[in-house]
Amino acid sequence: MADLDALRIRWTRALEGARGPGGGPDPLPYADRLLTRWQEPQRHYHTLTHLTAVLDHVDVLVDHADDPDVVRLAAWFHDAVYLPDRSENEERSARLAERALPEAGVPADRTAEVARLVRLTVTHDPADDDPDGQVLCDADLAILAAPPSAYAAYTAAVREEYHFVPPDAFRSGRAAVLRQLLELPRLFRTPYGQRTWEPTARYNLTAELELLTG
Repeated sequence: MADLDALRIRWTRALEGARGPGGGPDPLPYADRLLTRWQEPQRHYHTLTHLTAVLDHVDVLVDHADDPDVVRLAAWFHDAVYLPDRSENEERSARLAERALPEAGVPADRTAEVARLVRLTVTHDPADDDPDGQVLCDADLAILAAPPSAYAAYTAAVREEYHFVPPDAFRSGRAAVLRQLLELPRLFRTPYGQRTWEPTARYNLTAELELLTG
């Protein structure tokens, strides 16, 4: 169960860090609106547990980031809009950030950077000179390197989110996603991710693909 008070504190620290000395309105109403979104009933994987995990992984990778608070805000927004049967969730999440953050006191340049990072989670393909993008994408994909029981829970939750897709179609689509991931030269872009998460993630993806196609 996610600790809502702890998440509110984490939001407040990230927002205050991103908006700088100018300050702004009370952070908590913004936190609560986002927390409500992350608790919507259609979510089974993209929940507060996922948000917390991504924030935790950003903290693990913080030394690789140029602007950690902007990356943390991007983590808050990256799945703020999530409907499993829609393809524009990341774009709508980025637009939500573009509306909310200026009102919350975040400068225009940092708001634009949060939105850019959110849009980057469509492809998880940050440039070599994009450390903040690398940190966010690695943090979002870190579940792929989870221990077997946690990875199994992740795949079950993803299936539940796509309950409306017939079994054969889901297996085919999921297998295509796994093959696409396995064909990438690198799943993770930070040195830590490559060293610590890459081998386990490739093992998990390969094992799941064999289950789906065997």
